Amino acid sequence: MGELLMANEAWIRTTFFVGILLIIMGAEAAFPRRRRDIPRFVRWSSNLAIVVINALAVRLIFPFVAIGLAVLAQERGWGLFNIVDVPFAFACIISVLTLDLVVYLQHVMLHAVPAFWRLHRMHHTDLNFDVSTGVRFHPVEILLSMGIKLAVVAVIGPPAVAVLIFEILLNATSMFNHSNLRIHVAVDRVLRLLVVTPDMHRVHHSIHPNETNSNFGFNLPWWDRLLGTYRPQPREGHEGMTIGIEQFRSPRELTLHRMLVQPLRGPASGYPVNRRNKEPE
Repeated sequence: MGELLMANEAWIRTTFFVGILLIIMGAEAAFPRRRRDIPRFVRWSSNLAIVVINALAVRLIFPFVAIGLAVLAQERGWGLFNIVDVPFAFACIISVLTLDLVVYLQHVMLHAVPAFWRLHRMHHTDLNFDVSTGVRFHPVEILLSMGIKLAVVAVIGPPAVAVLIFEILLNATSMFNHSNLRIHVAVDRVLRLLVVTPDMHRVHHSIHPNETNSNFGFNLPWWDRLLGTYRPQPREGHEGMTIGIEQFRSPRELTLHRMLVQPLRGPASGYPVNRRNKEPE
């Protein structure tokens, strides 16, 4: 089973990625939440190019990805669930929950440490908010994230299928909760009890620092509620709010080469969680 997943992991993930991307693109076109200020081609050409660069970087730097390490850990008896005998379903559920909590904590860390914020702010400098924003991450951040994920896999020894489920869910929910999709307020109110919705995560992309530093969850919404980082709505409403950060507001900054060198430009001030002179609530 493990070898079969390793052999087909890339195709499985790519198929889900492309399929979900196309579905959400269609849904955004049919039921848009906000008016689009910048032509889609200007942003999408760079945002999707980043996906290709990130995939190549991960394959180049790491000899195997999380699923491969999960298979190796099972063969070598590494990690908690390869030492402690527990039901397979239990191991899968706890593994997915643990990985999702780590992603939440990693996201908070990216906002708390100025050096890491330099990497992560590229994600926040998109001037519109749609499904392509959900795949717009700096390659160095992606490599850092993969390193953290591999460390967690080595420690907990999750079943390989649980890692594959988590990876697919993370990609799918990142595209969904970044989508420019209008969902009825009553449906959103119920849905955000189970998953991070676009209206919930859009608050995180507000230009106001105290809104940027909220709603860190990508997949499950529970960590924000439990750990005190949940903010239900933006102060200016979803149609009136400004997306992005104060730095890099020129449309020229949406080009691929400027995105890649952005961590080296300007100060890393204003938005880190532990910054001085915080904006009042």
